[in-house]
Amino acid sequence: MIDLLIYHLHIVGVLYAFVKRWQYEGLKGGLLAIAICGLVFMIGWSLTGTIARFIMTAPAQPGDIFTVDTLSLTLLIVPEIFFFWMFFVRDRDAAAESVTAA
Repeated sequence: MIDLLIYHLHIVGVLYAFVKRWQYEGLKGGLLAIAICGLVFMIGWSLTGTIARFIMTAPAQPGDIFTVDTLSLTLLIVPEIFFFWMFFVRDRDAAAESVTAA
């Protein structure tokens, strides 16, 4: 169930990235944002999956709530928050003005 919540958070993040880029750069920018988010998700999940398998060595039981996949997705959230903040949330025009104004 935790996995499903994390997947839904990723879907919301990708939709946000698409809409923000679509508004400023058009459809190509929005589709590129989806591709970049998908690439970061796939590469990040493969890396955090390896780390999670080193941390949790016991096999998952049928009733377990927190599995290796849940741990790897939880570990993935940390670098993805930084990635989304840097590329989609932060306003680049305001940041550029504050640097050049000094």
